[in-house]
Amino acid sequence: MAELENSEQKKKMCQIYNEISKELFGFGTTLLRVTVDQRVITFHAKHRRSPRSTALEGEAPELKQEVDFRMSLLFKKRFKERLEAEMGLTIEVLLRDYDAPTGWAFTNMILAGE
Repeated sequence: MAELENSEQKKKMCQIYNEISKELFGFGTTLLRVTVDQRVITFHAKHRRSPRSTALEGEAPELKQEVDFRMSLLFKKRFKERLEAEMGLTIEVLLRDYDAPTGWAFTNMILAGE
C-alpha cells in the first residue's frame, strides 16, 4: 500500500471523487481530505447543498431522503468503478454515509488483501 501514501495518488483519488460529485450533483466539494491507513482509505468531504434538494425537502421530505439514498448508491458504484479502472485498485468494500442537513460525507474503502 506504500504507493497510496504518495501525495500524487491521494490527489488523483480526490480528483476522481470531485469529478463524480460534479457529474451527479452539479457541484464539487468545499472541503475534501483523504487519509490512508494500510488497507483502509477514508474521505472526509463537505458538499454544497443543491437548491433542488432544499426545495424538495420542504415539499416532499420522504422523496428527498429516497433520492439522497439512491444518489449515494450511484456515487459509490461510479467511484469504485473509476478507482479500479484508472488507478488499478482492487476494492473489497466501499461504504459511504452522507448527512444531508450538514452536507458532510464520509466514504471508507477497504482494499483487497494481498
